Amino acid sequence: MKDFKLVITALALIATFGLKANAAGVGFINYQKIQENYSFAIQAVKEVDAKGLELQQYMIDKEKQYKTLDTPLKKKNFEDATAREYKAKEEAYMKLKMTKEEQIYNKIQAATKDVMVEQKLDAILSDRVIFVGGLDITDLVIQKLKNGKY
Repeated sequence: MKDFKLVITALALIATFGLKANAAGVGFINYQKIQENYSFAIQAVKEVDAKGLELQQYMIDKEKQYKTLDTPLKKKNFEDATAREYKAKEEAYMKLKMTKEEQIYNKIQAATKDVMVEQKLDAILSDRVIFVGGLDITDLVIQKLKNGKY
């Protein structure tokens, strides 16, 4: 009986201290703000936007060329060739965009995880999910990203 009370007391102490150690809290970030203040993200967005503008300019140039064609057969062949070229360019653009978005997300996520560990938080949520409470770590993540590790 004495051993049983000792075990129960020990388990209660472990549970009490264990809960306090794990009850660090929840942090949240403003992902948009981080993205707007992260030089890698800014550069990636510029690169994607430049490719998008190239795609638009391609279509403007092709439209001008189309207007110079004089026969229906030339127009049809031109349309077919342009459609194939445009599709390939559009796929390359979309691949670039997805790759850059994934790189940005992964780098922000890595920095956020580091801040979570440093601040001894249990989880990090988006600021859109938090209504009241939590710890805003947005500026800490921005600072970590600016330090250049990611």
